[in-house]
Amino acid sequence: MQKAATVQDLTDWLAGVVSVAGSVVKVEDEAQLPGKIEYLVNSAVFSEGLTRDTARWLIREIAQEAGIYLASIHDLYMEIGRGKLPPNFTVPAINVRAMNFNSSRAVFRAAGRYNAGAILFEIARSEMGYTAQRPAEYTACVLGAAIKEGYRGPVFIQGDHFQVSAARFQKEPEAEIQAIKELMDEAVAAGFYNIDIDTSTLVDLSHDTLDAQQRANYEQCARLTKYARAIEPAGITLSLGGEIGEVGHKNSTVEELHAFMQGYLKETAGYTGISKISVQTGTSHGGVVLADGTLADVKVDFDTLRDLGKTAREAYGLGGAVQHGASTLPAEMFHKFPEVGTVEIHLATGFQNIIYDHLPPALVEEAYDYLRQNLKQEWKEGMTEDQFLYKSRKKAIGPFKEAWWRLDEEKKREIGAALQAQFEFLFAQLNVRDTLPLVRELIPPVPLRQPRPTRAATAVSGEDVSDLDD
Repeated sequence: MQKAATVQDLTDWLAGVVSVAGSVVKVEDEAQLPGKIEYLVNSAVFSEGLTRDTARWLIREIAQEAGIYLASIHDLYMEIGRGKLPPNFTVPAINVRAMNFNSSRAVFRAAGRYNAGAILFEIARSEMGYTAQRPAEYTACVLGAAIKEGYRGPVFIQGDHFQVSAARFQKEPEAEIQAIKELMDEAVAAGFYNIDIDTSTLVDLSHDTLDAQQRANYEQCARLTKYARAIEPAGITLSLGGEIGEVGHKNSTVEELHAFMQGYLKETAGYTGISKISVQTGTSHGGVVLADGTLADVKVDFDTLRDLGKTAREAYGLGGAVQHGASTLPAEMFHKFPEVGTVEIHLATGFQNIIYDHLPPALVEEAYDYLRQNLKQEWKEGMTEDQFLYKSRKKAIGPFKEAWWRLDEEKKREIGAALQAQFEFLFAQLNVRDTLPLVRELIPPVPLRQPRPTRAATAVSGEDVSDLDD
C-alpha cells in the first residue's frame, strides 16, 4: 500500500495531472485522475500529521475541480414536502463502516449503472469510534471513491445518529449537549451537510401527556437545530432530521409525531427546521440475533410508516418519514418502502456482513479472537458465542482497519463486486434510478474552497459511545 511520507511526496505524485500553487489546486489532466487518487486516499487515512491533512485537503479540492461537490439534500426533501415531487423513491442512507474506499467505490459503480444520485453516505457518532473514522477521513475516502469511479455531481454525506446519551444528559445535560455541538462543528467542517439530530433518547413515556413525553426531545432537538443553522456554510442549508421514537423500542404513532412537531415548531420559530423525521416501525439496529447467530424475522409496520410519512408531508411540509435498522430485512420487503412514501432508509449491518462473509477465514478468526479477549464484558449471561460474535464484531473494524485495507487486489475486487451487487439491488428496489439529473438540477454546486492546511489538526479524543445507536 503506497502512501506519502511528506507533503512534497503528494505534489510530486500529482505532477502533470494536478497543479498546486499555495491554496490553488487545478486539474490539468482529468483523464489521469482515477489512476492517481488511491495514493492520495491511502495518505489521507494512514499518513501522519500535516501530510495526512494535506492529502485530505487535496482530495476535496480536486473533487470540486472535477465537478464532484459536497451538498445538502435539504432542497430535494422540501420539494417532496411541498408536493412538487412525488414521494415515490426512497433515498438509501449507507453507513460505510469498513474498507471505506473500496466500499464507496462499489456504491458509485452501482450508482453509475442506474444513473442514481439521491444517495447518502453516513456515519453515526458511535461508529466513528469503533471504526476509527473521524469525519475528515470519511469525507476523503468517499470523495476519493467518486473520483476513482468517474462520478460527477453532488455527494451527500450525513452525520447519522448524532445522538444524546440519556445517562450522560441526566448527570450533566450541558456537557452532553456541548459534545454534540462540537461533533457538529467537526462534521460540518468536513463537509457533512446532512445531520440527523437524535434526541429521541430523552423521550419519557412515564408522563401522562404526549407533549410531556416528547418535551425534552423537541426542546433539545430545537436547540441543536438553532446551533446547526449558526454554523452552516454560506449558501448551504444543512439537511437536518429529528426523531420521535428510539429505534428498537415501541412503534411510533401519528399522535406522537404531532406532539413532537408542534412543540418543535414553537421552539424553532424564525428558523429553518428539519426536513424529515425518523420513526420506529418494528426494526432494530443489526437485527435480532438468535442463539445460532442467525437473524430473527422482522415485521415492519408499513401502514404506520405510510401514515407517519403522509402526516409529516401534509401537516408539516417535511420530506417524510425515515426508516432505520433496515439492511438486514428480507429482500422482498425493500420495494415496499417507496410504495408507502418512505423518504429515506438507513442501511448498515448488511454491508458489514457481506464484508465479513468474504474476508479470508484467518482474518475473521483473528478478529473474533480480538473480540473474545477484549470485549468479554459485552458477553452477557445467557448469550451464546454466536450471538456475542455477531453483535460485537462491528467493534473489530477499527482495530483491523489497516489489515483489511491491505488485502490483495483480487480479494478487494471480490468484496467490492459483492457489495456492488447488493447496492444495485437496493437502488432498483428503492426506485432511485435516474435521480442524478434531478439532484444536479435541484442542488447545484456551491463553491466552498478550503485553505491549505499549514499545521496538523489536533486529534479528537475518544468518548464512551457504548450506550449510543448506530
